[in-house]
Amino acid sequence: MMKGQELELYVHIPFCIQKCKYCDFLSAPAKRQVQNAYMEALLTEIAGKAAGCGIPDVRGELPEEGQAPVRERPVCSVFIGGGTPSAVEPAWIGRVMEALRAHFALRADAEISMEVNPGTVTRKSLRLYREFGIRRLSIGCQSADEKELRTLGRIHTFDQFLDTYRWAREAGFDNINVDLMSALPGQTIERACRSVEAMLQLDPPPEHLSVYSLIVEEGTAFCEQVQAGILTLPDEDTEREIYWRIADFLETNGYEHYEISNYAKAGCRCIHNCGYWTGREYLGFGLGAASLYGHTRFSNTDTLDTYLADPVHSAVQQETLRVQDQMAETMFLGLRMADGVSSGQFLARYGVEPTVPYRTQIASCMRDGLLRVTDAADGGTRLVLTRRGLDVSNYVFAKFL
Repeated sequence: MMKGQELELYVHIPFCIQKCKYCDFLSAPAKRQVQNAYMEALLTEIAGKAAGCGIPDVRGELPEEGQAPVRERPVCSVFIGGGTPSAVEPAWIGRVMEALRAHFALRADAEISMEVNPGTVTRKSLRLYREFGIRRLSIGCQSADEKELRTLGRIHTFDQFLDTYRWAREAGFDNINVDLMSALPGQTIERACRSVEAMLQLDPPPEHLSVYSLIVEEGTAFCEQVQAGILTLPDEDTEREIYWRIADFLETNGYEHYEISNYAKAGCRCIHNCGYWTGREYLGFGLGAASLYGHTRFSNTDTLDTYLADPVHSAVQQETLRVQDQMAETMFLGLRMADGVSSGQFLARYGVEPTVPYRTQIASCMRDGLLRVTDAADGGTRLVLTRRGLDVSNYVFAKFL
């Protein structure tokens, strides 16, 4: 680990107004008293981890040789997610930002993102978020179709989304992502495309769009309804057609398809998520939050009472990544991005090119038309998924595990 290496921070706020029918995230409604206790614990954890406490193999004032103390590493991005962070009182977001600035070395140009949902924000709260230093908003719309919003169990209408978007622009936000979902129950290709088209009719259109295909997770209301035959999902061919119609439409309209589910105007890729996909280290704060520090991955407890009792030392899962694990993650996370995996960067990091440990897997995927080789800016080469490879990306990723 090099001294001064950049770090990312993730803050998890697990509260929401109502659980959506498709959601399996660690989130739930809670009374103000519980929210307040949690937010105080969150501030305690931020201060503790900045001092090196609760991080495996880090001893605060005694960092490893060549490694800057945690609090001195430059932070290039902060992401406040959930749940619905905008479900808590806005003042808490201000206190979180104060704590992060007080205890960590946030770069002056750090990307600071926050998730918000329509129905949980006002003109005033959005202005406050901007004053607190939030620079990028991620607004959960999911669909422009009222019937689909009701099916999903969203608490808002499309008109409320439009209000939220307008208020965000009025508050001065010039970097906005909108989340959409596709392959919804009963959704046609045309209806899916209309939701995306509606985003481009906004003035101005969002700088970033995330379009996620619905995955029905065990234990959700959707899973029960699908198993009972109440909901019918689009077939595989329709889902694939929806995906490529949206991708082609957005690329035609000036969005870079830079990751499987993400599209950005020039210069507006999400720095935080790109860090996850390229192996940048990060610390997570809050219930169930994951971290990657050094060669260790660890996660906080997902039990609220346990977290509240000792938020600094709440890690319950820990894994030391072997070199083989690190190489595998570099491959299957890197291949999510349009840039793919750089052979030169892989060589610099591990001392071998990817064709050495993964000769068989790469040859097989190239023979099947799932991977291709392109030129890299550094004069080397990159491995990237083909269009066909994107259709079966999980199959490709599994080959490197």
